[in-house]
Amino acid sequence: MANKKMLVSIFLIVFIDLLGFSLILPLLPFYAETFGASPILVGLLTAVYAAAQLIGAPLLGRLSDRYGRRPILMISIAGNMLGFVLLAIAQSLEMLFLARALAGLTGGNISVAQAYISDVSEPKDRGKALGLIGAAFGLGFIIGPAIGGILGTFGFWVPATAAAVLSGINFLLVFFWLPESLTVERRLALANTTRPPFTVKAMLQTLKRPFVGPLLHTRFFFGLAFSMFQSIFALYAQYRLNLNGQQTGYVLAYVGVLSAATQILVIGKLNARFTDTQIILAATIIMAVGLGAWAFAPNVIALLIVLIPIAVGGGVLNTTINSAMSKAVAPIEIGGILGLAASLESLTRVISPSLGGLMLERLGTASPGIFGAIILIWLATYVARKVLHKELHFVPVTS
Repeated sequence: MANKKMLVSIFLIVFIDLLGFSLILPLLPFYAETFGASPILVGLLTAVYAAAQLIGAPLLGRLSDRYGRRPILMISIAGNMLGFVLLAIAQSLEMLFLARALAGLTGGNISVAQAYISDVSEPKDRGKALGLIGAAFGLGFIIGPAIGGILGTFGFWVPATAAAVLSGINFLLVFFWLPESLTVERRLALANTTRPPFTVKAMLQTLKRPFVGPLLHTRFFFGLAFSMFQSIFALYAQYRLNLNGQQTGYVLAYVGVLSAATQILVIGKLNARFTDTQIILAATIIMAVGLGAWAFAPNVIALLIVLIPIAVGGGVLNTTINSAMSKAVAPIEIGGILGLAASLESLTRVISPSLGGLMLERLGTASPGIFGAIILIWLATYVARKVLHKELHFVPVTS
């Protein structure tokens, strides 16, 4: 029962966190344009958040391994709140960049939340438990942009202020309601465990470790394909299907519903019947088919159909890769490894918007989908060769 309370608490905290984030996300380009930002600078404003998260996510994860999940969550939420305040009072483009950089550095707390869930769930139930994070993501991105759009009609500072208020509520929730998952008993149990070095070199060396390294590679290449889909979808919808912003928002809300339903209804059932690696392989193939079909969708009805395997495959992969990694390392490393995974995902969000936009402009609207499908077909063979084949011989690290 205690674990169930903890899971509900962390779900609520992540949901509020993502709700605040998604309130302002669709409005940022328009906000930047009020300060005279060019399209290139608008793109950089998006990239600076991901670039800062590239640094912040592994540091927050590793710090949570050392000092506990709760204090690091509180620090990161406070940083988020300050970033939103700066966004609300911004008087220049430079302040917008500072606000997004600060939010990126402290916004990698999802990996800390995932580590928290790993602490309080049994390995056999971890995939289903981590699915709560994905469900919180989906629900936050369904509700947040709609509310943000309404609040934005009163001025761009209004949704930024609302996001800051939500962060303040979140801080109070963690402070008064969320117990520490790395309890005194767990800390004593891990006292004799050799802590991994807290250096960039040590984190990069993780990419070469057996089983864990290939899972991190899988995370990166899946993220490259999926973030390209996310980052250029609005342009794709406009150029190929002539959808306006409101119509595109409805389609993205549909994707959010599919993703949330996948996390809530599908993950647990798959975990009960298959290994994590088998699920990763199957979901990679399903998503490759979806992206290939997305490239050639002739109309909105066809688009809504092909988005199903993309949303389901992406939702399953997002959760199951993290679940597999959390089981493949010692408990004292879980925060760090999930933070490194989040950092790699942030790197793809720096690369994909520019690469996807270039492909869309030079090669046509089908090219990003074809590229993503090729990447995932290759990834499926990589998973089968480097991960699935070795799973039979792999002994999870427990101490």
